Amino acid sequence: MSSIYDEKLVFKIDGIGCASCAMKIEERLIQLPQVNDADLNLMSNRLILILNKYNQNLESKIKEIVKEIEPNLDLSEPEFSNFKEYEYTIENISCVDCMNKIETGIKELSEVSKVNINFNTNKLRVKSKANPINDIKKIVDNIEDNAVIKEKAAVISEQQEVKGQTFLNKNKIRIFNLIFGSLLFLTAILYSNLTFLRDIGIYQETLSIFLYLATYILVGRNVLKKAVNNILNGFWFDEYFLMSIATIGAIIIGEYPEAVTVMLFYRIGELLQDKAVDNSRRSIKDLMDIKPDYVNILKDNQLKKVKPNQVSVGQIILVKPGEKVPLDGVITEGDSVLDTSSLTGESALKSVKKGDEIKSGVINKEGVLYIEVKSPYEDSTVAKILNLVERSAEKKAKTEKFITKFAKVYTPIIVILSILVTIVPVLIFNAPFEVWLYRSLIFLVISCPCALMISIPLGYFGGIGRSSKNGILVKGSNYLEELRKVKTIVFDKSGTLTEGKLKVLNIETANDYSQEEIIELAASVESFSNHPVARAIQEYYTGELITDKITGIEEIAGKGIKAKVNKQNIIIGNKKLFEKEDIPLENTDNIDNLIFIAIDGNYAGKIEVAEKIKESSFKLMQQLDGIKKIMLTGDNEEKAQIVAEQLNIDKYYFSMLPDEKVYILEEILEETKEGRVAYVGDGINDAPVLARADIGIAMGGLGTDAAIEASDLVIMNDNLEKIKTALDNSNLTNRIVWQNIILALTVKIAVLSLGTIGLASMWSAVFADVGVALLAVLNSTRIIKK
Repeated sequence: MSSIYDEKLVFKIDGIGCASCAMKIEERLIQLPQVNDADLNLMSNRLILILNKYNQNLESKIKEIVKEIEPNLDLSEPEFSNFKEYEYTIENISCVDCMNKIETGIKELSEVSKVNINFNTNKLRVKSKANPINDIKKIVDNIEDNAVIKEKAAVISEQQEVKGQTFLNKNKIRIFNLIFGSLLFLTAILYSNLTFLRDIGIYQETLSIFLYLATYILVGRNVLKKAVNNILNGFWFDEYFLMSIATIGAIIIGEYPEAVTVMLFYRIGELLQDKAVDNSRRSIKDLMDIKPDYVNILKDNQLKKVKPNQVSVGQIILVKPGEKVPLDGVITEGDSVLDTSSLTGESALKSVKKGDEIKSGVINKEGVLYIEVKSPYEDSTVAKILNLVERSAEKKAKTEKFITKFAKVYTPIIVILSILVTIVPVLIFNAPFEVWLYRSLIFLVISCPCALMISIPLGYFGGIGRSSKNGILVKGSNYLEELRKVKTIVFDKSGTLTEGKLKVLNIETANDYSQEEIIELAASVESFSNHPVARAIQEYYTGELITDKITGIEEIAGKGIKAKVNKQNIIIGNKKLFEKEDIPLENTDNIDNLIFIAIDGNYAGKIEVAEKIKESSFKLMQQLDGIKKIMLTGDNEEKAQIVAEQLNIDKYYFSMLPDEKVYILEEILEETKEGRVAYVGDGINDAPVLARADIGIAMGGLGTDAAIEASDLVIMNDNLEKIKTALDNSNLTNRIVWQNIILALTVKIAVLSLGTIGLASMWSAVFADVGVALLAVLNSTRIIKK
């Protein structure tokens, strides 16, 4: 095989300030035989490697060296200088083990740098210098000849959908063989038990064996064929090999009915299991059914339907009532109400009108809308969400990784035990060979960890799909698993706990002035200022401004504004301005939030202006039992204290710059002895802190690249209660995953134990293998249905 030469490999690193450590990392990396040069740039936070050769183990070696020298450093997924990403769909396959073998085979291709197969969506992604479709087809055919590999797109961004066959259509031959095999098996049983045939001298045994063997070959030939193919490809310990050896062993010792029954039950169970997996996948896809099928455009005064990826930026599209909005844009004509539940998980309808921005994936409920497209399909909200959810399976939970490693060790151990079960009693205790051979065959039947290999990834992907339906994007099953361990949540204040902009909360008057007089004067004068306080007062006032009567505007930086209105001297500002003007104040509690007004030197009243705390903030804080709550803010102590007291925040830090938040978060991480630390922010200014936390949660990140890039979870709207929903989804998912693990291992151990002492048959072993796998898959669907 040829090698990849002069390849540039780039990692983004999570901050490094030690030049000496950087030099040590470079020196160690250059010692690797595949690396020609290494440069760790402290300014750009990038590690650049020039390779003379690439293999799949190189990335893990690089990460080990970096972690050894600088344990706190995190490397991103590598970027290759001249690799493209290709995507394919694999149809007619529901076997996790087969997919793992396909992935292993593709990894050995010299032109391929990265491979990922998503079992839940049947998607295969490959990074390669050239399209490896022909090599991939050969690998797939060798491992699973019924599988069909289809090229989804030359480049992933084309986003073309490939629809598979129905479960019934793609399994017609399989179902026919099972029905015909079952009838043939019943015929063999009836024939061998017809006593009157023996009474009249007809010899039954040979014909009975022939019928049993015919049934066995009809039902099990695909299993035998796959076992042989896998052995030729170097894969020994898989379910096909084990099932073949077990049933052939039963035939050798004359247990023909048992051998056929085991193979028949195994194949029926396998079919039911595939059906359950198929249904689970479809249910998960239905949860995320936000992809538009077509776009309406006007062409030659006629309405035509085209694919979303055929529409250009700037084109006008039409969305009828009941249709999904296919692309992001701005409404140029029409008004309506939108069902945004598919994106945000909220059932409340949202009104829109001309000039409003609109996101793809929402459903138009009433009027016809004309929309000017602002971004191509591959950059639309829908495409980002679907891509993010599909790729979430690439970041596996620790439990998933453990089960994969466990399966590689578990199966060979069971095979060795089965050999010992046969040999030890016979050699040491002179026990009957056939009895203990039969018991060892039970070990072989039960040794495949299908229940674990299938149900666990389905469980986590179901949890991700459920979260997506709730308006929560989870970037990987690893984050879904870790979320349940969160014991401390750190919140940004502005835009997260509060609404992010100043609002008028209260108006109080003095010296016989009315609220109407004060707010009219304040709004009119403040209309000459761009200060956030001025904008808040202007937004609050709904009447007409009297700006034509205002003269002598004087804005005093950091204090307020002066003006003349109808020859009256108006002063609007904070305490400092009023102290300077020597105007006495009344009732100045929470003085930092108060704007005072004086008319002709007389105190006229005050306006309380502050950030409004979100209703969902109050609700969330009541639900976070047993979780420590901390707030970080750039505001002063007085403002921070007000919010912290109202929300029952356990601890708060104030007057903080963005970089100082990172230092404080690192201190919190070090001080936290139990559990994980999550950070909740708006996803833009808080990006460094989101990236540093154990779990980064971005609020209101719909369509925001910065939020998606920096965080591990994205809440699609500003509803903080979704954090509790995410915690609940994490707990539910992990509970069901561990139920499946305990169920599978308990039943397998029980049947193994009973089989060893002769109290379990091979039929029981089939249930412990395929039956438990089916139960585990059905249990995983509860995540979606619950």
